[in-house]
Amino acid sequence: MNAVHLAHNELRRLTTGTLPKLAIAAIVLVPLLYASLYLYSNYDPYGRLDNLPAAIVDNDAGSGTGDDHRNVGRDVTDELLRSGDFDWQSVSAEEAHNGVRDGDYAFAITIPRGFSKALTSSADFEPRQAGITLTTNDTNNYLSHTIADQVAEKVRDTIAKKVGTQAADRFLVGFSTIHERTAKATDGARQLADGARELRDGQQQLANGASQLDTSSSQLASGLATLKSSTENLPEQARKLANGANQVAAGNEQIAAKASALAQGSTDLQNSLNNADDQLGQRLREGGLGEQEVQHVLGVLGELRTPIDEADGRIQQTSSQLNTLATGAREVANGAQRIAGSAPQLSNGIASAADGAQKLSNGAASLDSGEQDALAGSKELVSGANELRDGLSEGLDQIPDTDDDTREQTARTIADPVSVDNASMASAGTYGAGLAPFFIGLATWIGAFVLFLLLRPLSTRALTAGASPLRVAVGGWLSAAALGIAQVVVLFGAVTWLVGIPVADPVAALGFVILTSLTFTAIVHALNALFGAVGKFLGLVLLVLQLVSAGGTFPWQTLPDALQPLHAALPMGYVIDGLRHLLYSGASAEMLIDVGVLVAYLAAGLTASTLAARRRRMWTVGSLKPELAL
Repeated sequence: MNAVHLAHNELRRLTTGTLPKLAIAAIVLVPLLYASLYLYSNYDPYGRLDNLPAAIVDNDAGSGTGDDHRNVGRDVTDELLRSGDFDWQSVSAEEAHNGVRDGDYAFAITIPRGFSKALTSSADFEPRQAGITLTTNDTNNYLSHTIADQVAEKVRDTIAKKVGTQAADRFLVGFSTIHERTAKATDGARQLADGARELRDGQQQLANGASQLDTSSSQLASGLATLKSSTENLPEQARKLANGANQVAAGNEQIAAKASALAQGSTDLQNSLNNADDQLGQRLREGGLGEQEVQHVLGVLGELRTPIDEADGRIQQTSSQLNTLATGAREVANGAQRIAGSAPQLSNGIASAADGAQKLSNGAASLDSGEQDALAGSKELVSGANELRDGLSEGLDQIPDTDDDTREQTARTIADPVSVDNASMASAGTYGAGLAPFFIGLATWIGAFVLFLLLRPLSTRALTAGASPLRVAVGGWLSAAALGIAQVVVLFGAVTWLVGIPVADPVAALGFVILTSLTFTAIVHALNALFGAVGKFLGLVLLVLQLVSAGGTFPWQTLPDALQPLHAALPMGYVIDGLRHLLYSGASAEMLIDVGVLVAYLAAGLTASTLAARRRRMWTVGSLKPELAL
């Protein structure tokens, strides 16, 4: 009797009659009922969140007045109502509180009164965070809190991006304004640099003039000092000169008077001689001399008068000159007198001029020194103006000056600098597809577990007939394996066709699920063969241990440290890993470990069943009681 024949007999035993057949059909459908219905009910819950009622409370009073008035709360409320992500209802704070408490709303988001003002507080350098209130009630559904947290975070990110974009836009507009003002400042700096150069050149000329003034004023002061020392005795000397001039004038006037008297005497003499000539001529004529003789005598007398006439001419000329000299001497004396009267004032003026010239010289020296300092300052001003001009020019090139489109794009990038590019190597697609590997594995174990509620792990008849333990063990397993394959084929078809979960590699996935069923039936078969009724309990215990350690819902790395060895030791984790590859991306080399572990468990299960069959060949009274009861 071979193993196939033993399996066939067991299946024929179970299908005798209508009720056994219905029982077998029910057992075959158990994994389907467990996995497919659960996956169907949770296939895409996130796609139906628009049916989930949620409340939004807008208490925002806005910020600013007039053109600056903004109400971000109203904008957020309108955007949420338009989004359709949830069944949003705009209600009052009291209605939202009562609705979340009574289960009318899954959660509520409340925007406080000062929300907009808080968002714009940074512009007044009094920054404070703008908060929103999230109200949840886990008595409605424990996942509503998680969903609400994600929604609130999304709302927060959206508001932050919007406000950040607006703030960055204002910031960049400020840069444009700074660029414009800096450009004007740069032009002013260029003009300042040019003016500073002109000032320096003018200051250089002024410094040169001040130096020349210093030299000339020093020379003037020296000359006036010499003149002052030379004219200190001028008043006294002028007085002496005036006295002497008066004496000379007086003497000249006396001489002129005597000369005038002499001239008058000479004139009188000439008149007397002229009268004498006339009288002489008359007497000579009266004495009987002829006219010729008279003229001859008069001629001789005239010759004799020539020296007297010449002397009279010289006397008259000298008298005139002496009169002129006396007049001039008097004028000189008068002038000397005036000079003597003005000499003290002149002397004092020269002294004052000398003192002023000295002060001028000192002032010119100070002016020259000051002009040298001013020249140095103007040179520093030129250097500073050039540095200012060059610095503003360089700074102007570094200040962004963007157009409206570039500024808007830059503002959006600043507010949201990081974008997530989802380069998924494999994607489950839906929530149900993500859970499919876990529930298919669990359903396969449950299917193997319920099989041995009806199937006998080992054939007593074959053991009593002396059949080989290996043949008996394999024969007992094959009947469960055949039903297990039927279970997973029905399950796989329902999950992929009816539920609609996509499969990347259907053929390999079905083959892997069949291998999983063969392995699980071998394990449960070995437990039942070794421990009997206790083996069923142990199968349930292994189900629970794998349920908590397989990592079907969360990554296995998040398991507590005490459960991680169970994940590595039990087969369910490898089943889930292999199914994830086959459902989401297709067969890969990493699956060889999963397949190897399942094959090893399959071989271990059949080996344990064989050992149980060998042990069952030794009959005891205790072991016969159950068999006799059957």
